[in-house]
Parts: sequence; structure tokens; C-alpha cells
Amino acid sequence: MASQFFGELGRALAEKGNPVHRINFNGGDWVFWRSPGAVNYRWGLKQWPKFLEAHLTKWAVTDIILFGDCRPLHREAVRIAERRGIRVYVFDEGYIRPNWVTMELGGVNGYSSLPRDPAWFRATAAKLPPWRDGQNVVSSFSRRSFEDVLYNVATMSLMPFYPGFRTHRPWHPLVEYAGWLLKFSRKRAIERRVAQGVARLAALDRPFYFFPLQLDCDSQIRHHSTVGRIAPAIELVVASFARNAPADSLLVLKEHPLDNALTNWRILTARIAAKAGVGDRVIYLEDADLMSLITKSEGVVTVNSTVGFLALACGKPVVTLGDAIYDMQDLTFQGGLDDFWSMKTPPDPETFDAFRRVAVARTQVNGGFFSRASLELAVAGAMARLEQPLSEAIITPMPQPSGIGSQDAAPVRKKRTSAR
Repeated sequence: MASQFFGELGRALAEKGNPVHRINFNGGDWVFWRSPGAVNYRWGLKQWPKFLEAHLTKWAVTDIILFGDCRPLHREAVRIAERRGIRVYVFDEGYIRPNWVTMELGGVNGYSSLPRDPAWFRATAAKLPPWRDGQNVVSSFSRRSFEDVLYNVATMSLMPFYPGFRTHRPWHPLVEYAGWLLKFSRKRAIERRVAQGVARLAALDRPFYFFPLQLDCDSQIRHHSTVGRIAPAIELVVASFARNAPADSLLVLKEHPLDNALTNWRILTARIAAKAGVGDRVIYLEDADLMSLITKSEGVVTVNSTVGFLALACGKPVVTLGDAIYDMQDLTFQGGLDDFWSMKTPPDPETFDAFRRVAVARTQVNGGFFSRASLELAVAGAMARLEQPLSEAIITPMPQPSGIGSQDAAPVRKKRTSAR
């Protein structure tokens, strides 16, 4: 990830006397790792297993730390580590935001070892203290932007030294930056449209359902859902809403704040809604107050977003289209999307409280990736988790029937998205 976090964590581990090694895949990795112990991998996926196996043996590796577990090189690393009995700690954006980052043993999201059993969560939570949120974390968007540009400029500039590198993202960085520049140039027009949309929603004063969009490149969309992309998700939700939602209700879609604007989701949504015959009942917002939309909504439809977790915290009915860690009986609606509009049920407060406490104890570290204070907090939490004996830790992974390292593992649980 384009963050100083992993460099800081590496230094903290080394200061405690732990041998630390690093494999750089591109120039951005090289720039963001200024400590000793790094080697450069310059080839493609085919040569990767042999290279990694050799270095795991040479370094006598006991633990692998990585960001995200869906990137091709990382998936292969997880499989090799599982076979060799090496622990893998996967970091990601927090399941619970904004004060947490994810640090889970074995895998995250669809590859998480967390069960989908509400009774297990309630029983496990009985051993834990009452819920307390972590220290408040403030991330800097300007720092995040600067480090992202630095990482990608270094990657592009040093490509001759890493000829085998291929990004896991669907777009070239320059294409994404062009989209962001276009988005910034339209800032005032976007603000006007948002104000008009919010005013229209208030003036109509009708019940509405909320569908927050995720990033089209998000691994939760591409790897851990049945929709695969955002456009099919919009088509599915709008079509189901048109067929089954109460006639006086509205559907509100909100754009993800980090969307790169390479697709005009507002226009696409309008076309899909018009085709479904509900153009006057669908409102698209490029920005808006997230918590206000959640609390005023009748319920939330999501593929697999942290917004779903926020909605559960507010006691709102939620239905998911992907493999969310919180998608289980007593939390989310289990009857399918078509039935959700009229049969929605709120989460059980006791189960949600248990789920949140267990999820934090097993998978979350207080802190963030994009400010000095949040980095220090996250590094301290990660060090405490790494130094905790596995025999005493609640993070010991649950058994998984298929094994996350299996080539044939199917992380996505197929959900019924239409009426029988």
C-alpha cells in the first residue's frame, strides 16, 4: 500500500530484535522501504513461487505480513505459506471505520476465518469486556494523495528495473489521475447537483432505501461478490427495486468518495432507472452526509461495504449481495433482495454487540495509514498483536472447510438475489 505504515512496522520489529525482510515488486515498493533487508523481485507470476520458496527457506521465515490477499502474487504467497505452516497476517482498510485498520490472521473479508454463526459470536463475546471504540483517528486526504502519487511515479519511473511487474488494478495510474483531475474540475457543478438532490429528497418526504456504491476496482466487488462489477450491481438493485419495493418509496444511491470518475455513474444510473420505469423514484448523489442517509433510510442495500456495518450499528435493516463478514442470521436480511423491500428486518442488538466486540478483538487494530498519529497508533497495536502468544490470543483462526490456500477455494457464498 502507498503508506509509510509497513516501513514503520518493519523498523519497530527490527528494533525489538526480530529479523525483518522485504520483497519489493516495483519502484514504489522500493521508495517506501528504506530499511535494510530488502530484495527486488523483477519477474512475473510464473517465476514467483520458486523465488518465494527459496527466500522463505533462506530467511527461515515464520510470519508473512502483506496488504490485501486478492492480488495474484499475494494469493500465491498465502498458498505457499499455508503449505509450509507459516503464519500470514493480512492488513486491509478497517472493517470498522474510521478508527480501525484490519489485521487478520490467515485472510480478510471473503477469506476471513470468522464464522457466520451468531451463536458463536454471542458465546465468544461473553469472555470479552464491554464495547469501547478506539482512540479517534483522523486521516489526511492530502497525505494519502501525495503518497499515492509518489508511489505511482516511482513505479512508472523505475519500470526498467522491474520488467515483470503488472499492477493488480484495472487502470493505468495516469488514466486514474486524469479521472481525478476531471472530477476536481467539476467540483462546483457536483456541489450544485448534490444540493439539488438533497433538496429534492427532503421535499419529496417519502420513505427511501439507501444503496452506497463501492469502488469498481474493489476486491470485495471483483472477488467476493456475485456481481463482479458496479454496473451489474446497479442494474440488479434498480430492477429489483422497480419490481418489488413499495410504490411510494425511493431509492438513493451515493457515489464512493474515492471514485476516480472514469465512469459516470450518475448518467449510467439514470439510464438504468429510466429503462426500469423508475426514473422519477431513483436519486443519485455524488456526495452527501453518510450518517444522515443511513439513519433516515428504511434500510440499506450493499454488496459488501463498511457502510453496511454502520447501518447495523444504527439498527437499520441491511441486505448484502456479496460475502460480507457481517452477513449472517440475526444481523442481515437472509431472504434475498427481492423480498427485502417489503420484509426487511432490523438486526438483533445483542448479536450486533457481540459481533462488533469479537470482530475488533480478532481482526482490528486501532489506528490508520495516513497521518503521523494514526500510524504510530496502528504500529503499536500491530506490534502488540504480533507479540501476543497464539495460545493466548483470541485471533487464533477458526477451521475453514476448503482452506484459504486452496486453488479451488470458493470464497463467495452464493446468495439468492431474486424471488423464487
